[in-house]
Amino acid sequence: MHFPILTHLPLYKGIICLGLSLILMLPSLAQDNDAYRISLITCDPGDELYSTFGHSAIRVVDANSGRDLVFNYGTFDFNTPFFYVKFVRRTLDYQLAVTTFEQFLYEYEYFQRNVREQVLDLSPEQQLQVMDFLRTNYLPENRKYRYDFFYDNCSTRIRDMMDSLFGEKLQWNEPEDPESKTFREMIDEYVYPLPWSDLGIDLALGAVIDVEANEWEKQFLPDYLEAAFDRVTIVGDGPSRPLVKERIVVYDFPERNRGGMNLLNPYLVFWVFGLVIGILTFKGFKTKKLYLGVDLGIFTVLGLLGLLITFMWFFTEHSQTKNNWNILWAFPLHLVLVYGLATGKSWVRKGLLVALILADLALVFWILGFQSFHPSIMPLLLVIILRTNFLYYNLYRWKSFPH
Repeated sequence: MHFPILTHLPLYKGIICLGLSLILMLPSLAQDNDAYRISLITCDPGDELYSTFGHSAIRVVDANSGRDLVFNYGTFDFNTPFFYVKFVRRTLDYQLAVTTFEQFLYEYEYFQRNVREQVLDLSPEQQLQVMDFLRTNYLPENRKYRYDFFYDNCSTRIRDMMDSLFGEKLQWNEPEDPESKTFREMIDEYVYPLPWSDLGIDLALGAVIDVEANEWEKQFLPDYLEAAFDRVTIVGDGPSRPLVKERIVVYDFPERNRGGMNLLNPYLVFWVFGLVIGILTFKGFKTKKLYLGVDLGIFTVLGLLGLLITFMWFFTEHSQTKNNWNILWAFPLHLVLVYGLATGKSWVRKGLLVALILADLALVFWILGFQSFHPSIMPLLLVIILRTNFLYYNLYRWKSFPH
């Protein structure tokens, strides 16, 4: 699985050519009655951001022909015109691809990521229904889809396939007392070992993900889909039976440390930065030019970050980047404040007051739970409040600035 802006899914160059050759096999796959083994494949997270959330796929083994295929909803075409622009704006279509199980496993073996298989206890008729669905879904006019990190991804596509085919014959048996989690909290479970990625995700995603996810919605993550399949029973087709009839560990590598904290984590870096700014404010530079040089740098960075947040909010199709109240402290018009400070404009004190109010408002939004901000930004908020106060009450003493 993956972060909505950076992909979390396996990337295979040349997957389209391979899929086109394998599609010729699919019609024959739907001719036998009881010769298929259909499984859910779940892959553990990797060390890179694109692989942070793991992956889900469907494996189909044809006992008669020996074909062993994987249907993978987590690929896209690198040759798409304006690839990176579409990728950032979420106008790049993902697509269903077909590869052999051996080739699918290559990446996971190389990076030593665990892989598990849940063999589904489907009747011959149900097997054919799944095969017909996958074959139809792989047609050129059907294979592409507009990816959504939470609601339409490699995991939800598999769940929705099962639900659309078998509907009320599947009892999902949700836990009686499920753990309450927001979408952001679920993401944090996976990105915590990658502190800078965790910060970047929290800066990019808005208040829309600070809502509780129900058990159905939790299945956007492969691990949760795997657990849900273990609970499902099939009814209305003879005696009820578990959906999963066999669990197979494909790869079980020794546990390794994924990322982890180090001295360059954002918590330590930002608190040291805040301490340095505090010392400089009260005990540091004696000339206004040096003081203002620090502030010009701070508000330039904040303004540029604000432009990025604004772009992600208003000019992309990512639903998760809307209502992002990080914009209160990383405000794009801080760049106007930089201009005012650099040129000594008379209105600059009003701009400082606005920046102070917005930073205070960000704290209020955080405390009241309108949005959960990344904890490491606390010293940044304190720096903004400190420097805007200092400049507001000291600029009038300087007859002209920054000269």
